[in-house]
Amino acid sequence: MKTPAFWYRPPGLASTLLAPLGALYGLAGRRRIAGTVPHRVAVPVVCVGNLVAGGAGKTPVGLALIAALQARGVAVHALTRGHGGREAGPLAVDPGRHGAADVGDEAILLAGAAPCWVARDRVAGAERAVAAGAGAIVMDDGFQNPALHKDLALVVADGAVGFGNGRLIPAGPLREQVADGLARADALVILGEDRHGLAALAGGVPVLAARLEPDPAAAARLAGREVLAFAGIGRPEKFFATLKALGARVVERVPFADHHPYRPAEVAALIDRAAASGAMPVTTAKDAVRLPADLRTKVAVLPVSVRWGDEEALAALLTHLLLKGSPDGQAA
Repeated sequence: MKTPAFWYRPPGLASTLLAPLGALYGLAGRRRIAGTVPHRVAVPVVCVGNLVAGGAGKTPVGLALIAALQARGVAVHALTRGHGGREAGPLAVDPGRHGAADVGDEAILLAGAAPCWVARDRVAGAERAVAAGAGAIVMDDGFQNPALHKDLALVVADGAVGFGNGRLIPAGPLREQVADGLARADALVILGEDRHGLAALAGGVPVLAARLEPDPAAAARLAGREVLAFAGIGRPEKFFATLKALGARVVERVPFADHHPYRPAEVAALIDRAAASGAMPVTTAKDAVRLPADLRTKVAVLPVSVRWGDEEALAALLTHLLLKGSPDGQAA
């Protein structure tokens, strides 16, 4: 479903009426976490999660962590639930054989960077990764899932919208209370400008500032062009704003729900509409893997990557992680 607009407005009638359901949701989550003993696997596990429903930039952060660990010589495997896919796993993702309908869009992106496992049972997926030679695991999402022990837990927040109206699902976007989540986090990653004072909420939790940067070659191709932009991510307007900032002229914006499964006729219609107005159809990398294969080449894609504000702070976290997982106390 599309993110309700009232989630990111000051609390009003709808959020107030739904607040009791949010309280029950929060209580169930706290009981689940308190009543579970996490399973520890033989290698370090990094969890990249968030506190809100919908996209905050977890997957780009996960990809950046995979790259950073690989640069240290670590055999990293990725682990994800496979949201939007039909496979329950544990399953090793094969991008040549599996599509987003099978394993979800995040899994396809992660599998392009490292061996990736889809598993609704995170413990079973992690054990399969270890058996396959993983030296560390980067888990996309799963912060609120207590089953698997996390050696490093990062909470990702979008600095532009923060934690919304501060209420729990369905009254707001929060999966749990901010204080509860940050108390279990090892760091708070704020993507983009911190417009809501998120750093002040972190308390003693380290804050890592970062931003999403468009791929330079793709950005150069789009600069000055008229584009029809469409996206089925947590916050499509963020993508539209990025295109405008890099100099593209966005003649039409078409938002879809997060993880929207694109139908061939639907995508063909978007391509035709773009052609009729002399525009180029463009979408995100996460959306591109959900497009029908025969139409994918007709749509421009704008990939993004994470640029860290303080590389040394990230390096310190990863060094500590590897020291915990090293039998001789020597990080790679």
